[in-house]
Amino acid sequence: MKNLIIIVVFLVSVLGLAQNDQLFEKGNSFYNQEKYQEAIDAYSAILESGQESASLYYNLANANYKLSNIGQSIYYYEKALELKPNDEDIKNNLAFANNATIDAIDVIPEGVISRTINGFTNMFSFDSWAWIAVLCVVIFVVLFLLYYTARISSKKRLFFLGSWVSLLIAVFAVVFAFKQYGYITNNQYAIIFAQESTVKSEPNLRSEEVFELHEGTKVKVTETVNDWKKIKLADGKIGWIPATDLKEL
Repeated sequence: MKNLIIIVVFLVSVLGLAQNDQLFEKGNSFYNQEKYQEAIDAYSAILESGQESASLYYNLANANYKLSNIGQSIYYYEKALELKPNDEDIKNNLAFANNATIDAIDVIPEGVISRTINGFTNMFSFDSWAWIAVLCVVIFVVLFLLYYTARISSKKRLFFLGSWVSLLIAVFAVVFAFKQYGYITNNQYAIIFAQESTVKSEPNLRSEEVFELHEGTKVKVTETVNDWKKIKLADGKIGWIPATDLKEL
């Protein structure tokens, strides 16, 4: 009975993946025919099934951009970039979408050391850094065993050096993986979806209006109170907006 359940689950998974592949191709076909809303519907159906990928988010962002849905296009480009941080196509299209936004927000510059560390950290996703660490540990073990079994001194030195280099890379990969994970968990960002959103000084409609934001602007969510989100901009400004005006990444 247990084996039968496993087989049924496996078949359902395979059929689901096959159906999603068909939807993806269907979405691509609609996109090529300039039927962008139909393409969005096909791609969204895949997301609703629980499957996600960088290419899916990227295509969904492109279709929304074609319909001038700037907020949604930026949101999906950002989602794609989370899965493929070094993809130049995603970065370039995200830059084009950001140029279509209204709000001009000055970014507080990072220091050289901080920028360098963040640059290395963002080279790969959390999962990629974790896999690199695992692979390097395996290489370390293999090379260390070869070091013990080798009889030629030149090979012993080579295996010894290689093993410790692999271990060092594994340690750095673990550090970057945890840094990436910490960045994701401690820095919750969102994209403004409302065409215009009034930012308040407190989480209620009667409070003072401090500034306005427009569709597509990226903000950092720092706190939630009832149906309000406390946000922080790249230039340091803070305020409260209704939760319905944004979508968290």
